[in-house]
Amino acid sequence: MTAIDPTAPAGTANAVPATAVTEGGSGAVDPGRTVAVVGTGTMGQGIAQVALAAGHPVRLYDAVPGRADEAAVAIGARLDRLVDKGRTTAAERDAARARLSPAADLADLADAALVIEAVVERLSVKQELFTALEEIVAGDCLLATNTSSLSVTAVAGALERPGRLVGLHFFNPAPLLPLVEVVSGFATDETSAARAAATVAAWGKSPVRCADLPGFIVNRVARPFYAEAFAVHEDRAADPATIDAVLRECGGFRMGPFELTDLIGQDVNAAVTGSVWESFFRSAKFTPSLAQRRLVEAGLLGRKTGRGWYAYGPGAERPEPHTAAPADAPAYVIAEGRLGAAAGLLELIAESPVTLRTEDEDDGTRLVLPSGGQLVLADGQTSAEYRDLVYFDLALDYRAATRVALAVSPDTPERTLQEAIGLFQALGKSVSVIGDVPGMIVARTVAMLIDIATDAVVKGVATEDDIDTAMRLGVNYPVGPFAWDRRLPRGWAHDLLESVHERVPGGRYAPGLALFQRSFLAAEAAGEDPGGSGGTGVSDGGADLAGAGVGEGTEA
Repeated sequence: MTAIDPTAPAGTANAVPATAVTEGGSGAVDPGRTVAVVGTGTMGQGIAQVALAAGHPVRLYDAVPGRADEAAVAIGARLDRLVDKGRTTAAERDAARARLSPAADLADLADAALVIEAVVERLSVKQELFTALEEIVAGDCLLATNTSSLSVTAVAGALERPGRLVGLHFFNPAPLLPLVEVVSGFATDETSAARAAATVAAWGKSPVRCADLPGFIVNRVARPFYAEAFAVHEDRAADPATIDAVLRECGGFRMGPFELTDLIGQDVNAAVTGSVWESFFRSAKFTPSLAQRRLVEAGLLGRKTGRGWYAYGPGAERPEPHTAAPADAPAYVIAEGRLGAAAGLLELIAESPVTLRTEDEDDGTRLVLPSGGQLVLADGQTSAEYRDLVYFDLALDYRAATRVALAVSPDTPERTLQEAIGLFQALGKSVSVIGDVPGMIVARTVAMLIDIATDAVVKGVATEDDIDTAMRLGVNYPVGPFAWDRRLPRGWAHDLLESVHERVPGGRYAPGLALFQRSFLAAEAAGEDPGGSGGTGVSDGGADLAGAGVGEGTEA
């Protein structure tokens, strides 16, 4: 029996051999050959515009009479706007228009070298379309589906030659966003996948190869970005405006999840989450948000309906994030250890009016305030478990961050909280105080992204580099999950999730086997004890277990 290599590029070792599209080879489709686009909605028009810009003759077809003609007019209008903006010349626009033609009948696509469908997301409709196309196009024609949620394997399942069908998942708006997921179904021929990737690369896009598993790359790996924010909100630890601000200004994300889902449409985002959840047999890792479901049920879908998490339209005011009032900076802080993932804070404190004192301590990762209270980077525990402790959130770059979140329990002394607020304000940061949730906002989100991404690599979805590329280019993450993981101490994500899982059992935060193995091997390679604990960063002297065991009664 031949072993399957989980690290092999998607669509190679793990694919079932199929009849190759040998007539076309594995190189890019020649710019002189026709590209046909079936389905002329927003995405279909965008894909057609991309192919036009690459020099192809493009033929549009839609099952609804007149739609293809309307789409051709709409694309022409967009080309006019590009001329007005100086992004193309009038001569280039005229040449592109001359290459664009609507098709009245599916049979008019017979000379196409590549057909991309962007029709309704129903399996039966796509199967019927490709079955018909198989009788029309030549043997060297590459067939591609732009599905974002259906199985490419299932779409190809009705074909006599499923090996020539591949997924080409463009992101909206297709002319602007560079990412294209090139998806190999179980029967996709490697030549077809390579040819598809080469073609979109020749169009100026950034293709990433991936296997046909639920969510592909982006829609699978991105789920925690939304889910963790919604969970913090549902736990009443922070409001949407504050969570969005923390993820933008501390985490470095371009948009927060609440404002982003309002832009996408709550119905669309919830449908993707539900699809991934169902496809993974309702895994706790992908559990949908009840709060988001209620928005959808109420018809509050975001910008397109005038209200979602936020209100839109004339006179609507955007709520401000919670920001702490000015507080006096502490005269000094004592740094015990190098602060691990928050080591960049030490340099900032040294440059500030606050005196920095240091004490060498093995595994020390905390700041001690003049009151004796501790300031500790989010580690998956809660402030309620300790007498006098404030947690602060992870930042992509503490120097660049303009906001930091702090988490306290109701029993945290006010003096300790005010000293913590004053310290970060002295470093030039706005401060948001949130409820006592384990892992906080950025830290928990990043740890979950790393966990889901690591599992995707081991399952053969894609390589680490392609996943990082997909998340940067597809959803504008500041860095990919593996690049972020390499910035953090070994085993950081695993240890944080393990702590969160102890406090919020149910499986959602249980570190995956892949993440455990990654952390174990990293520690072993560094000559460390793989079974040892990296420590919580909290001084034993500050613990107050209330005689009930760590974490009891503190589940978020």
